[in-house]
Amino acid sequence: MSSIEIGKKRIGDSDPTYLIAEIGINHNGSIENAFNLIRNAKVAGFDAVKFQKRTIEIVYTQAELNQERQNVFGATNGDLKRGLEFGFSEYEKINKYCQELDIDWFASPWDLPSVDFLSEFNVPAYKIASASMTDVDLLRRVRETGKPVIVSTGMSSLSQITKMVEILGDNNLVLMHTVSTYPAKDNTLNLSAIKTLKETFPTIPIGYSGHEVGLLPSLVAVAKYGAVCVERHITLDRSMWGSDQSASIELEGMVRLVRDIRQIPQLIGNGKKQILDIEEPVMKKLRRVDTLTNLL
Repeated sequence: MSSIEIGKKRIGDSDPTYLIAEIGINHNGSIENAFNLIRNAKVAGFDAVKFQKRTIEIVYTQAELNQERQNVFGATNGDLKRGLEFGFSEYEKINKYCQELDIDWFASPWDLPSVDFLSEFNVPAYKIASASMTDVDLLRRVRETGKPVIVSTGMSSLSQITKMVEILGDNNLVLMHTVSTYPAKDNTLNLSAIKTLKETFPTIPIGYSGHEVGLLPSLVAVAKYGAVCVERHITLDRSMWGSDQSASIELEGMVRLVRDIRQIPQLIGNGKKQILDIEEPVMKKLRRVDTLTNLL
């Protein structure tokens, strides 16, 4: 498997697991919330934060925008979508803040103008959301940027993923096993699909984007199946309003997740079965009879 470079970090089997804190729209339209989420991600030890970028009038039909939907921004679905969408001014502030904290940031563009929008900030990578994985024009436009591409594969068959890889090519690409329910139940996570993706695409780094409530599945994805990249939604408080908050983890969970994932390589070791130097004093103290060694 090849490795790819994002910012100052690399993603590959011999590299530390690349950890993405998915902010998405959990900022609820507040730049202060966004700053707090970025800071929490940095404190916890994540490598990057990720947002979502949409051109509202392209992604949604006028009929969808006109639908009645009471929310904090107004009375229609359009009021909500526009209220949650950051513009150039907000992303300038986000870009500056992430530079100050020395943490990568990028986003999932949902349409072609959003790809161009993000290009103005020279983001180190692009993320393709599961909902956009079958958008061929979007895939091609993102590939034209020459930047690494991370693709979530929820709601997709293996044949669809294979076709997507043919379009993007296997260079500078990371695939993320994903189950697109919010929150996802444990019995639907199918973590062994990470192994399937590894076997099907042996030259591409494979990761995991989780929408479950707990932390264990993400740890299993790394420890058992070798996920080289993990993405989790983060929140300031799971009780906040918003469609993704309940499938997100708060600061305490973020700290635990990063700590435990970073510990996994130490727990796995090198696989060699041998007498450790630190075992020698214990062996001399506790082993009373050793007639076996003379037979070796």
